[in-house]
Amino acid sequence: MQAEGPELDRGVPVLMVKVGHYPDAYGAYGAARSLGRAGVPVYAMVEDALTPTALSRYVRRAFVRPTSAGEPPEALVAALLAAGRAIGRPTVAVPTDDEAAVLLAEHRSELAGRFLLPPVPADLPRRLADKGGLHELCRTNGVATPRAATPADRSELLATAREWGYPVVLKNLAPFTRQVRPAVSHTTVVPDEPALLAACPSDGPLSVLLQEYVPQSCAEDWITHLCCGSGGKPLVVFTGVKDRSWPPESGVTTRGHTRPNPELAALATDFCEAIGYCGSADLDWRLDRRDGRYKLLDFNPRNGAQFRLFETVDGVDVVRALHLWLTGRPVPAGPQRPRRFRAGRLDTLSALAGAWQDRCRPWGLWAEPHTEHAWFAADDPAPAVAALLRFGVPAPYRMLRSRIGG
Repeated sequence: MQAEGPELDRGVPVLMVKVGHYPDAYGAYGAARSLGRAGVPVYAMVEDALTPTALSRYVRRAFVRPTSAGEPPEALVAALLAAGRAIGRPTVAVPTDDEAAVLLAEHRSELAGRFLLPPVPADLPRRLADKGGLHELCRTNGVATPRAATPADRSELLATAREWGYPVVLKNLAPFTRQVRPAVSHTTVVPDEPALLAACPSDGPLSVLLQEYVPQSCAEDWITHLCCGSGGKPLVVFTGVKDRSWPPESGVTTRGHTRPNPELAALATDFCEAIGYCGSADLDWRLDRRDGRYKLLDFNPRNGAQFRLFETVDGVDVVRALHLWLTGRPVPAGPQRPRRFRAGRLDTLSALAGAWQDRCRPWGLWAEPHTEHAWFAADDPAPAVAALLRFGVPAPYRMLRSRIGG
């Protein structure tokens, strides 16, 4: 459990907004726990009543609204408004995925009667969540980022990869289409041309970003989580190191730790102010030791899955900061607390895959002091039990076997 935090307005509830099918969303119930522990009524949109989020003791009501991200925007807005009417009072809407962030921003005027939302420019979350759009924003604003291209078809993809040399990185290009018609199952490091052909077997139109690979041997992975007020003014800014991910080198953070980094914090906040971003955000960076520059890989216009790694000495994380700001309360400006984060079974698989690749013994298989767990919490065990029973390890285990040649 976390330290006692600032006094939030318990008369203003929160709705966790989700678009798409990903029931094992530990960032969502991390947010529910953070706000629920502060006495804020929490509601959530879920795929079904047995998702881990729906079973959290801190979720007052789960609205079963299964979506595919392929629905017309009007249908998604109608579902949001129906949930707002059921809650019955002005509610802070917290997006748990890029599609939800885009939906809330682009339909803010329609939702304003029911929901409290950041005044972010309507088109900005979509541009940030679109990998090609983010690359252009970085170039326009002088933010370092790996070389990238958006090939129209497989022929152009192959030609560009041959020109750059392997490995290269493939990413799904745009929100919504990444769920409805994904080009790749996840961000993928492609070692050679046969692997690229296997990843993109058809010769039709592509919705993919080809990105330069920054070798892990000469890089460090960093993360910045923040919440900005109007005009991009920073309310809280956190920095930390991504120790491991799943899949390795290209996936979600499975193990990380806080580390103050004023240079990186300034890069992130200056970028947000330059583009006028407000709300919570999760930025992935790679420090390229070859030129000493932090290069922005991804900008998620919402709180990240591992946001609970970060908390100030006053007990403020990014979702608490968002709630304080949108309800007109001050956000304490204390320094970040030293913490660690671990995503249980996924981190074990990442450790085993890394040990096999490096031919060494796996390290860090047990949680250290001051570790925030992705699924388990002593005061809210049901989501962890539900995640274990429902998802277990078969799919990640199959991926692990494919990576080690089993």
